[in-house]
Amino acid sequence: MNSTFMGLETAKRALFTQQSALHTTGHNIANANTPGYSRQRVNFGTTSPFAPAAMNRPQVPGQMGTGVEAKSIQRVRDSFLDIQYRQETNKLGYWDAKSSAISEMENIVNEPTTNGLGAVMGEFWQSLQDLSVYPENDGARNVVLERGQSVVDTFHYLNDSLNQINDNIGNEISVSLDSVNSLLEQIASVNSQISDVEPHGNIPNDLYDRRDNLVDELSGMINIKVTSTKSEGRPAAEAEGLYNISIVGANGKEELLVSKDSYYQLGFPNGSGNLSTTTPDVISDLSIFSSAGKEIPSKRIAVADASGNMMFSQGEIRGLIESYGYSYQDAGGTTQVKGTFPDMLDNLDRLAYTFSQTFNAVHEKGIDLEGNNGGAFFGELDSYQGASKNISMGDLTSKEIAASTTANADGKVNAGDGKNAVNLSNIQSWLMNGEPVLLEGFDGTETFEPASADGDFSLLGNASMNSFYEGVIGRLGVEGLQANRLAGNSEILQQSVNEKRMSVSSVSLDEEMTNMIQFQHAYNAAARNITMVDEMLDKIINGMGLVGR
Repeated sequence: MNSTFMGLETAKRALFTQQSALHTTGHNIANANTPGYSRQRVNFGTTSPFAPAAMNRPQVPGQMGTGVEAKSIQRVRDSFLDIQYRQETNKLGYWDAKSSAISEMENIVNEPTTNGLGAVMGEFWQSLQDLSVYPENDGARNVVLERGQSVVDTFHYLNDSLNQINDNIGNEISVSLDSVNSLLEQIASVNSQISDVEPHGNIPNDLYDRRDNLVDELSGMINIKVTSTKSEGRPAAEAEGLYNISIVGANGKEELLVSKDSYYQLGFPNGSGNLSTTTPDVISDLSIFSSAGKEIPSKRIAVADASGNMMFSQGEIRGLIESYGYSYQDAGGTTQVKGTFPDMLDNLDRLAYTFSQTFNAVHEKGIDLEGNNGGAFFGELDSYQGASKNISMGDLTSKEIAASTTANADGKVNAGDGKNAVNLSNIQSWLMNGEPVLLEGFDGTETFEPASADGDFSLLGNASMNSFYEGVIGRLGVEGLQANRLAGNSEILQQSVNEKRMSVSSVSLDEEMTNMIQFQHAYNAAARNITMVDEMLDKIINGMGLVGR
């Protein structure tokens, strides 16, 4: 036979459980605008019925329910959507970094406009054509010198500006690595707090949210794999456990960065202390450090393979490294350098070297206004590397511009002979393939072989100066367009996944108000049930046993 006060106990449990649901609803409403908050719900469950299933159970017709209890308070979250969101965030971080770097490069190169290198060189070629018409005109000669200086200044500007932006990207890589290390440390700290709570059967939902927010932010910088392990002790069935986080390379290789409450750091090899102060000219690999900052020699992450293919983890940092520049050892053991900015600087150096040395060679074959052989129009360069930085004007006056091809018997230049100025102007369209070019205005035997790297192949890839530079600008435009397009696509996909995730996890005030009314009515009904049971007991206690008095 069940207890006389069983009804009171059942109603009391209902009262407390509905009260817990109202408290949770209030917590959801309070955090409706908290970024990264996941709504929580109370999992209701029936308590053990009376009578229990046992050999000595009382002889009653069947089990009677004893009420309800709050089994657990669980956050509403879809782990599959979390994985999707982090994948799209990772892609967005990579393409955003690439797009930003290329955009800055396009702003510096400033092509096609009237202020870019192409326009400045075009003005220089035009000044030579004008000189060919008026070879004795001192004004035309001075214009050639000024336009030549403009070309030199433009090469210097491009070199200095690109190097400055690239240095800024190098600093950004260091700052991003510091951010990654800070996030890893914070995740390990939250893991530690969770490990103190879960073993006692509690579910730290707010700590779970904080940890997932940190992981979301980390996923934009590097590609990560998240697995979980159970806490020690007796965690609840709904407990999410402790996160293990690994960085995943392009080849699928994983390196553990967070394990329970311990973590590692990423940094440049042989770095110490503040890793952000060590920025190499180009990056070949990154090292893993202990939380105390000690480098672990056996754990080093290569940036690229022997073919130059990027092996580093996808994300913002990879996009920055690809822009900044990285080195690798090819199959023959030679160090190679690739990257958006190094490639552009290398192309500028090739163009500046070929332009200045070819122009000098043709200029030296001509005759100046005094009937002398031409000298070096531009300063001599020892190597094409660094040419856009080191190019300079030669030490010559306007009269020493060798615009002619012949001289009179008295040594003076023939009046109106501006044929070498035509040769100099035609340099822009010569194919730089090492094939001899017949120069105009000479006796028919004067030729010139375009400049080559070291004998056999052209620095410009068998192209003319104009077509080479147009190709460089064209490739930059295509890369920029692709980066912008894919960054936009990634952002749309990320927003789409985030909207799905928010539809599951975010707080809807309309829904919470509905729940609040529902729980309030249940609470009122439970209170009314207690009143009813109290009236019954009052009748039994105070109204029975009066017959016969």
